[in-house]
Amino acid sequence: MTTLTAGYKRYFTDRRFLASSFVAFLMLFASLVINFYAGIYATEKASGAVTDIILSNTRVFDVDGIFIYGPVALSVLLAFMLLHKPHRIPFMLKSIGLFITIRAVFISLTHIGPFPTHIMIPPSNFITDFTPGGDLFFSGHVGLPFLLALIFWDEPFLRILFIACSLVFGAIVLMAHLHYSIDVLSAFFITYSIYRLAQIFFKKDGRLFAAGLED
Repeated sequence: MTTLTAGYKRYFTDRRFLASSFVAFLMLFASLVINFYAGIYATEKASGAVTDIILSNTRVFDVDGIFIYGPVALSVLLAFMLLHKPHRIPFMLKSIGLFITIRAVFISLTHIGPFPTHIMIPPSNFITDFTPGGDLFFSGHVGLPFLLALIFWDEPFLRILFIACSLVFGAIVLMAHLHYSIDVLSAFFITYSIYRLAQIFFKKDGRLFAAGLED
């Protein structure tokens, strides 16, 4: 506890860290706003559904509990990790903000309607405020944990954990017919590109993430 307290005093008296963290939170907030309106636009403009080699040949499973609360649990874990090691905040939040923003661009360009047999998420559920239904390409459930796996690649336990989460969420959205196969498969490739962009755009934050304020 003493070490953690000392770390907080150290980081939160550093002006560069505070400025970078402020920008990171601002980027994350802006990305969520952009994503919200992009989702509404994509849902309003959605066309008809298309056939899918997996969804067309499998029955739908009622797995809405994991779909809804799995990301919540992941968010709680991530928040705990950032509170435990605050020097990771700028790079993590900027990378996630970049991910959400780029995904918002993709869903704004793609207006395929949901698959006919998808499960229904209760309209009173909080998740419908973030996913109105037409934000399909590409899957955030798959992409975000994979992004975390790439960020924590040098930490074997976290790397395996986040890859497992990405694969499980990918299976869940397909079982629930909430995403097309291409939404799931493309998420891995697009997310890797986003991670590489984050390494380029947020190079100083990346060094701080890896080493603390020593750099």
